[in-house]
Amino acid sequence: MQKPIVTALLAYGMSGKLFHAPFVHAHPGFDFKGVLEHNTKKVNADYPAIKSYDKLEEILNDPEIELVIVNTPSNTHVDYSKKALLAGKDILVEKPFAPTVKEAQEIFDLGRKLGRKVMVYQNRRFSSDFAVTRDTINSGILGDIIEVHLRYDRYRAQIGPKVFKETPLPAAGIVYDLAAHLLDQTICIFGQPSSFRKVTGVYRKNSLVDDYGHIHLSYPKQVNVFITTSLLVADPQPGIIIHGTKGSFVKAFCDRQEDQLIAGMKPGDIGFGEEEAGKEGRLTLMTDQGVKTVDLVPSIKGKYMDLFEAVVQTIRNGADFPIKEIEVLTQIEILESK
Repeated sequence: MQKPIVTALLAYGMSGKLFHAPFVHAHPGFDFKGVLEHNTKKVNADYPAIKSYDKLEEILNDPEIELVIVNTPSNTHVDYSKKALLAGKDILVEKPFAPTVKEAQEIFDLGRKLGRKVMVYQNRRFSSDFAVTRDTINSGILGDIIEVHLRYDRYRAQIGPKVFKETPLPAAGIVYDLAAHLLDQTICIFGQPSSFRKVTGVYRKNSLVDDYGHIHLSYPKQVNVFITTSLLVADPQPGIIIHGTKGSFVKAFCDRQEDQLIAGMKPGDIGFGEEEAGKEGRLTLMTDQGVKTVDLVPSIKGKYMDLFEAVVQTIRNGADFPIKEIEVLTQIEILESK
C-alpha cells in the first residue's frame, strides 16, 4: 500500500471547507495534516486532529508536508505557488491559476526545474452536467457541432464582500472568476481555438471590476462556442445549449455537489453527486425524413473526488494530470486578452 500524501491547505474559507478538506480527509491517498489560518481558527471545529498553522513559513518548513493546496485569493497564487515549489512541495492550485500566461509559464517551468508536480484545480470538469454534455457531444449523436452556448448567470447587483474579487487586483473580475470554468470545459472538449474574441463590461453601480463577459471561440469545421457570464441576470438561462446538424441538446447547470457539501453531506454519502429528478437534459433529434424526437437524458454522477484521485496518481505513480499545461496556458491567454 502506498504512503498517503501528507497535505496542507493554505486557507479554510469556503474553498477549503467545501471543495478541498472533505475530499483530502476522505481519500485514503492523503494524510490531511493541516491548514494555514492567519487569524480566525475554524478548522478544528470540523477536523479536531488537524493542525492549524499560523504562518505560511511553518507549512513550507514542515518536512513532512508533500503537497500544498494553494486555495488563497487569486492575486496570491503566483507568489505562494513559487514559494511552495522552492520549498520542495508539489502544488495543487485553484483557478484562476495565474493572471498572465507569462506568470503561469514561470510556475510550470519552475516545477519542471525542481522536479515538482504543478497541478491546477478545475472541479467543474468533474460535475454531473458537464459529464453528460461532454459524452453527448463526443457520441456524435448531434452530428457535426455548429454552435455551443455555455452560460454562468447570477444576479448580484450589490458589490460583494470579497476584496480580491471586487478590487482591480490581478485576476479579479467575473471573467477570471466564472468564465474560467466554462473556458476549461470548452478547451477540454474542443482543444485550442483557432481564434477568439472577448467582450467585457461593468454594469453594477460602483463596480471596479468587470461583471459581464462574453467570449466567442472559433474552431475548425465552423464550430462556434459562445461563453457568457454575468452578475445581472434576473432570469438565468439554461447553462448549456448545443446545436448540431442532427439535433440539439439543452441542459441546466445543476450539479449538486456544492449544495450537498454546504448541507453537510460527505463525498462518500449515498446520493452524493447525483442530480435530482426533473433536471435531465433535453435531446432533440431530427431524422433524414424530418421526423423529430425528444428525449430526456439523465446526467452522469458528478465526482469531484476523481480530481483528487488524479492528484494521487500523478504524485505517486507519475500519471499525467488531466488538466494539461497547454490547456491552462490557452485558458489564461484568453482570460488576460484585451
